[in-house]
Amino acid sequence: MSGSLQITAEAVESVNALLAREDHPVIRGLREIVERHGGARAINAAAAENGRLEHLLERVRRENPAYADDLHWLAEQRDTRKFVSMEDFCRAAGAPARLRDEGWQVTLEISALQYFPWLIAEARQALERGDLMPGRFIRVRAMKEQEDDGDLAATAAGMKILGASWVESLDTRGTDGSNVHLGGPDTITGYFGGVGQPNDHPYQWVDEYLRYYTTYGVRQVLNLNPGTVLAGYFLHRLGVDMEFKISVFMGNDNPLTVLWTLLTARLFARPDGSTALIGFNLANSVTNHTIERAAEIRAALGFESAVRFEHHVTETWKSIVRQPYDRLEELVELARKVRNISAKHEGGLPATEKGRPHPSDILDYFLPKADVISRGLMPAMQQNYLDKHDAVQRTARALLRAGTPVAAASALHGRG
Repeated sequence: MSGSLQITAEAVESVNALLAREDHPVIRGLREIVERHGGARAINAAAAENGRLEHLLERVRRENPAYADDLHWLAEQRDTRKFVSMEDFCRAAGAPARLRDEGWQVTLEISALQYFPWLIAEARQALERGDLMPGRFIRVRAMKEQEDDGDLAATAAGMKILGASWVESLDTRGTDGSNVHLGGPDTITGYFGGVGQPNDHPYQWVDEYLRYYTTYGVRQVLNLNPGTVLAGYFLHRLGVDMEFKISVFMGNDNPLTVLWTLLTARLFARPDGSTALIGFNLANSVTNHTIERAAEIRAALGFESAVRFEHHVTETWKSIVRQPYDRLEELVELARKVRNISAKHEGGLPATEKGRPHPSDILDYFLPKADVISRGLMPAMQQNYLDKHDAVQRTARALLRAGTPVAAASALHGRG
């Protein structure tokens, strides 16, 4: 076949020449933000110090003593080993005596943990029923709002007690009014394709990230715009130890978009090969075949263990997909062939959801807390979240019965 797709040395040189120009306004803007926060070394040091569990707990005691009591209770249950062990859960699930090695673990993921009290309710239910707590939590609540009521620090501390990873969603996004021509759900089509970080908003996004990273140790955030994805790569390359996951809303739904994304990650990886991209959520429409091709690309570029594919098993009942949406059987088959994936649960089981007076709704994620309370929705939304927790248990049992290990909250249950 004629023609070559290889990048020429001249092309690489021209890119490097552009990136080396410290006077270029696009690049200079990022450097100036990093320097305003003290430089990469000081940023990472502040994040490490302020993200320590002891520091977070002290903040919680000042901001919301009731949350501090909940965290003390949670740590006590962990320390006295009250949660089910992975061994016992496997036995109850009917798993074979020997599972595949840890390299095939599927991470149990739940979304979205909007309010800290839901985490405590989930932990109590897990204790009562012998459930696993997820190994990964996604959050989509407004950052400033949860900072003001003490929720942010409490959740960060809770994640460290659980031994789980978590992702926050910064306020600098399409719903912050950045696009003056877009409003609410009536203009939703205007957000297609990751629109929502126009003009100088990627720089605001970086600035906001550095504030929460240095103040609370929030390292992993959601990313859904090509500009902020590139900004994340650049920030990491400049020495800031930031991490992000690409949202399903970015619309990566075929192997070529995966190639595009991972090529950029490779080009701007650090000399040690590490990248800021740690999670990659493909669109809901992808088939197992597409994920398998994407996995081949990921492996070829050296990212198999670094970049997790986060795949939806369930989705909220309303406002995002046609229902019923249930990908469990496909996931179990996929887990036999593709490493480093997570089973993401955005909704409860379809049979449960359709019977709820208030089924889960993706638009609930964007309601201010005051509206949730004034409309009396908090109990229903917490039940929606616990329904997702139940879906996590079903997935864990199905994977284990198939011989595939799962990754839950490691400090509570040990490793699969």
